[in-house]
Amino acid sequence: MDWKVSVSAAALLLASLGAHASASQVDAYKVDATFLKGKHPMHVAGPGNPNSTKPGALHNAAIQTALHNAKKGSGLPGIDSVVNFTGQFTGSPSLDANGVPLPDTTFSYAMVGNAPGRGTTHINAPIIPVTIELLDANGNVAVDSTSGAQLISNPHDKVRLAEDSPVFDNALFTSSRTETQYTDAIHRAQFWNDINQSWHTLLDPDVERGLTMKIPLGAYLYSLNADGTCCQFILVDANTFSALLFPPTFPVDNTTIIGAAEGSGAMTTRDITTFLFPDTYLYVGDPSNCCILGFHSFDQEPGTKRNGNLPRFYVMMYASWISPGLFGPGFEDVTALSHEMAETFTDPFVGFDNVHNITPWWLSGSQCQNLMENGDVIESLPSGVTFPIAMDNGFLYHPQNVPMLQWFQMQVPSTALNGTYSYPDTETLTAPSPPQKVNCAP
Repeated sequence: MDWKVSVSAAALLLASLGAHASASQVDAYKVDATFLKGKHPMHVAGPGNPNSTKPGALHNAAIQTALHNAKKGSGLPGIDSVVNFTGQFTGSPSLDANGVPLPDTTFSYAMVGNAPGRGTTHINAPIIPVTIELLDANGNVAVDSTSGAQLISNPHDKVRLAEDSPVFDNALFTSSRTETQYTDAIHRAQFWNDINQSWHTLLDPDVERGLTMKIPLGAYLYSLNADGTCCQFILVDANTFSALLFPPTFPVDNTTIIGAAEGSGAMTTRDITTFLFPDTYLYVGDPSNCCILGFHSFDQEPGTKRNGNLPRFYVMMYASWISPGLFGPGFEDVTALSHEMAETFTDPFVGFDNVHNITPWWLSGSQCQNLMENGDVIESLPSGVTFPIAMDNGFLYHPQNVPMLQWFQMQVPSTALNGTYSYPDTETLTAPSPPQKVNCAP
């Protein structure tokens, strides 16, 4: 036998044995569809990258000075980011140990868009589909040994559905005489007494070239579709996911998803960027502690001479497309996307300076917070979580209901559209947030 042929045959045999071993290891991370039974959808404030060595916004003296001198209605000074406006309200931060309201304080917020009454704002909204590749022990694309399927999942067949949803396309809402988008409708409803018909805050969606995230063995679980293809859903360790998403250092690491998008120009500081994933959910520590369906955040990068050396905040969200039947009734398609977009409009910088978008303590369902994360208020309620909307493409979407600003303000009566506290379903919340002790203590 020819020596070269013998070596090749041996190599093929070793590769085959290695592939079988890898496939066997991969199978240990396969679960069936019932794994999600009883698991609860969760959304979290964007974690950023815990391994980041970049200077934090909280420690930037120039930002702190600019914030102190900021004028109501103007955008947050000292940063290069998406257009935004500021506002204030006064109220008690919480109750004391005896249940007595603490002295009133001033609460400040920053929201996406131009201040009410200042005309229409258009915001570029890149949609970047992210394909998931699950890896074996050798760092290659894993193969399920039973079905022979490569463990690759992509959202490309859902991108057009997401783009045609009420998050990015126009639908009929009671807060506008003309059809408009979901987040604009919410903005208009809560600032109803301060606006005219020409005030809109609109997203201009643009589907960008897709990116790929490679998940190492041991950091995922997966469930196959009924026909043996990948994947009905994928669960990913949240810390691993965050490290693969956010660039940890400057100059940005373009092997990360956000680093690649920033480097190519697909996302800029003036955008709201959506990274759309295919039925990809996160767990924290233990896979039974799931499932995070999305989060919103921003990637902070140092300034350059071109932007006057202002710190750059790239506003973004991770959102999973949700196939029906995996979670409770109504949690499907764009529920996560709408949740994160609503929170991005209301709290784009996630309370980064410990001043803006900090609220009185609130308790709703299983959620206790003092951040203006409006999607979290309703997500764990027993009913009225989503608001089905049929669009012109024939698809029935399930965006989430959210509270009005007046709910956080504990305002009575509410100055929102028709005195409401939630929207688009005005019956989900019919009263403002009740006062709470710090950390919602009993």
